[in-house]
Amino acid sequence: MIGGLNGHICDQCAAQAQRIVDEELKHRADDKKIQLVKPTEIKKMLDEHIIDQDEAKKVMSVAVYNHYKRILQKGVKQEVDDVELEKSNIVLVGETGTGKTLLAQTIAKILNVPFCIADATAFTEAGYVGEDVENVLVRLLQVANYDVTAAEKGIVFIDEIDKIARKEGDSPSITRDVGGEGVQQALLKMLEGATVNVPPQGGRKHPEQKMISVNTKDILFICGGAFSGIDKKIARRVQSHAMGYVNPTEQEDIDRNNLLQYISPEDLKSFGLIPELIGRIPVITYLNPLSKESLKLVLTEPKNALIKQYNKLFRLDGVKLIWDKPVFDLVVEKAIEYKLGARGLRAICEAILTDAMFETPANADIKELHITLSYAKEKMQRSAALNRLKVA
Repeated sequence: MIGGLNGHICDQCAAQAQRIVDEELKHRADDKKIQLVKPTEIKKMLDEHIIDQDEAKKVMSVAVYNHYKRILQKGVKQEVDDVELEKSNIVLVGETGTGKTLLAQTIAKILNVPFCIADATAFTEAGYVGEDVENVLVRLLQVANYDVTAAEKGIVFIDEIDKIARKEGDSPSITRDVGGEGVQQALLKMLEGATVNVPPQGGRKHPEQKMISVNTKDILFICGGAFSGIDKKIARRVQSHAMGYVNPTEQEDIDRNNLLQYISPEDLKSFGLIPELIGRIPVITYLNPLSKESLKLVLTEPKNALIKQYNKLFRLDGVKLIWDKPVFDLVVEKAIEYKLGARGLRAICEAILTDAMFETPANADIKELHITLSYAKEKMQRSAALNRLKVA
């Protein structure tokens, strides 16, 4: 067998290799195609995965549809007026566990575009210890397999955007606010649609690395945050606007139990976001707090409902899981007690099932497991993780 410099490849092998490469490139091109779906269809698909939040679903469906319609129309012959469409980034306001991240993730799957999540709390102004804002695009490039063209049509979800608010609210910072106002200013260029030089290995740890140029003009940025305490600012604004100028019957229409539905750019500014940043995320929507009924539906109804996931986990070990319905009510009540929203449901289910998940794989005789109310209560009382949550 001849190898090395004296080795040869026959014509048939070369042709076969070319066919393999061509097929791979074709598959990749198909994978990168944006699946543009109508707003009504997007909402219908979101309904399969997310309970309630109709207003947020509607706003997100329209914003995302318009964004990708704008991208796809670039390849079509332009009209005479040649109007240039600008993108509209989105901000989602809602309590923890109401589905902000899930909403963004599901839309990215529906449209078949690269998607990444970044935590705003990790960012600092350039030159300080912490991550630069450009590292958001590093994550997007990694998800897109370093295909810049695909990444430039992706979605970036920046979570905890409320944690980079100005420390003094409306007032500009007197001292250097490197983790708050400084980060907001650093985000401006990226949100607007500039070309950003991205370090492929992430930040200043490798100063000699060659930068990758990424145009953010067609990247959709979705910002999410709990904005804890903003409801008080909304209440003050609504009350001051209503006093003496509005008919008493109209004033009674204000829903005091869910003030987030009245959120406006003015409230985000008073919370501590700078006006320049607010101007670059013009689409504002809110998520309702989840009621007891909604949490129960979250537990059992969606395609990836927690109960369905645990049923499948046990089924893979040949065990059928049977739940008594009162157990669902208990799980929901505890999630409300701990104020963790939908995220709390998994922690409570884990507490109930951990012992069973530990023992059943080693015992082939167990074919069925019945989760009763007394069994669930006993496991929850003995759970160290839930006790820690209770103390917190």
